[in-house]
Amino acid sequence: MTESPTPTVAHAHVESFLQWMTVERGRALNTVVSYRRDLVKYEDFLSSRKLTILSTQEKDIEAFVKVMQASGESVASTARRIAAVRMLHSYLVSEDIRSDNPSARLEGVKVPSGVPKPLSLVEVESLLSAATGESSTEIRDRALLEFLYATGARISEACDLNLDDLDMSSRVVRLFGKGSKERIVPFGRTAEECLRVYLGVAGRNNLVPDTWAKGADREAVFLTNRGRRLNRQKAWHIVRDAGVRAGIRSEMSPHVLRHTCATHMLEHGADLRIVQEMLGHATISTTQIYTKVSQERLLSVYRSAHPRAKQ
Repeated sequence: MTESPTPTVAHAHVESFLQWMTVERGRALNTVVSYRRDLVKYEDFLSSRKLTILSTQEKDIEAFVKVMQASGESVASTARRIAAVRMLHSYLVSEDIRSDNPSARLEGVKVPSGVPKPLSLVEVESLLSAATGESSTEIRDRALLEFLYATGARISEACDLNLDDLDMSSRVVRLFGKGSKERIVPFGRTAEECLRVYLGVAGRNNLVPDTWAKGADREAVFLTNRGRRLNRQKAWHIVRDAGVRAGIRSEMSPHVLRHTCATHMLEHGADLRIVQEMLGHATISTTQIYTKVSQERLLSVYRSAHPRAKQ
């Protein structure tokens, strides 16, 4: 699959800002790539009005936001674009490139807080049981699904995983989260067994190419059938297709497995801060959403199961 080309920003100061976000602020590569796309859209809009980031005013940025909102894109995408524009203009002021900040009074867009819908234990069992087959890619898919549920890893973390990040004897893995922050996460015996099978003769070894396309692919844990590092899009399809085979009707994605891992741990008595550390959340408030999920499930089960709940 051909990767989409990296969009090119028009103004050198925007490129400097993106480099600053990467080097000084330590933002993850995927975040910076998203900001780049957002700012290309912003520059295109300004260009259509014969403006640049140095001449735009508050009313112009407000007009840009209205165009984004009218385009039918998601609220989350608009909110991210606004954030990128505000950070850009704050940077321009901090670097004495502009004396004023035309985005200073710009209000953000409130993104509705969606409550994740984790799988039930029965659905997880169906999902993992449906990952059968003896081909190298089927063995890989089973190992990937078990790994995601066992660790609650982000799909990007699983795709970026290298062989030396895995400690099979201790059953722990080193993950690099947002901002390249490192954490150590345990995984269980079932995931270990699936990983060992995949890393053996019948799995990954059969996916190794005669010649590596990229040197970095050589260290990747999860490979494609062409011997390339598994990317997020392919991994997303693996999870979705497994959900279809398992007969799961709700939305299925790698992030659902992350939600499910966290929710099931909390339901079985795990401490909230332990789950926070395991998932790599910067703040405890992000992890607390799973507490709400568990409480809502408790209420739902009680109301449907207790004999006197509806009296």
